[in-house]
Amino acid sequence: MYPTIESSVHDIFYAKWQITDGIKVPTTEDIVMKNGGRRIEATYLYADLAGSSQLAHSMLPETTATIVRAYINSASRIIRHYGGEIRSFDGDRVMAIYMGDDKSQKAVRSAFAINWAVEFPIKEAINKRWNDVSGEYSISHGVGIDQGEALIVRGGVRDNNDLISIGHAPNDAARLSDYRRSTINITQSVYEDLDQSLTLASDGTKSMWSSSDGRAALGQFARCHHSDYYWKP
Repeated sequence: MYPTIESSVHDIFYAKWQITDGIKVPTTEDIVMKNGGRRIEATYLYADLAGSSQLAHSMLPETTATIVRAYINSASRIIRHYGGEIRSFDGDRVMAIYMGDDKSQKAVRSAFAINWAVEFPIKEAINKRWNDVSGEYSISHGVGIDQGEALIVRGGVRDNNDLISIGHAPNDAARLSDYRRSTINITQSVYEDLDQSLTLASDGTKSMWSSSDGRAALGQFARCHHSDYYWKP
C-alpha cells in the first residue's frame, strides 16, 4: 500500500542520515534515497537565460524553444569542456558543479566562455534567422558562482527524484545568476581563488571586475565581484 503523507514525513524526520565525504561530484545512483547524503567542497555555477518569459509571451513557441535550446546547449557544452558536472536543468537555467583545486578557475572560465557564446554565435544566429525577434528581443543572461561546502541529497519519491544541493554555495550562486548588475557575478571567496589571467585584462593593468558589498545581490553584506568580459573557449 502506498505510504501516507504522514508516515512519509515521519520516516524522513526520524531516519538516520548516512552521510559520506565525496571526492567527486556524485550521481543520483551514488546517494541512498532514504536520508543518504554526500558532503563535498565544490564550486557551483548557475547560468540563466534572461527574459525568456517575455519571449514566450511575444513569440511563437518554436522561436522561444529554439533560443532556449541554443543557450542551454551552448552552456552545457562549455561547462563540460571546462570540467564541470551538470546536475540540474530548470527551464532556461542550468546548474553545474566543479571540484578540485582549480574548481573556481574552471567555473569562471566557463562563465567567460558562455558570455562569448551569447554575444556572438547565439546573438548572430538570432539576427540572421528572425528580423522580427531582433527588433523586439535582445538576448541577455546571467551567471552566478560561489564555492563552499555543500550537502547533496536525493529529494522526491521512488522513480521520481533528483539530487538537491544544500548549502550557501548553491543558494548564493543561484541568486547571483539573477542579479543583472553585470553578466557574471561571483563571491569574494571565488575571486580570491582566481589567478591574474582571470582578474586582469590582457594588458595586465586593468581589472576585469567591479565590486559591491553584496547587499543588492544577496541581501546581506558579502563582497561580490561583477564582470561582462568574455572569451572564446
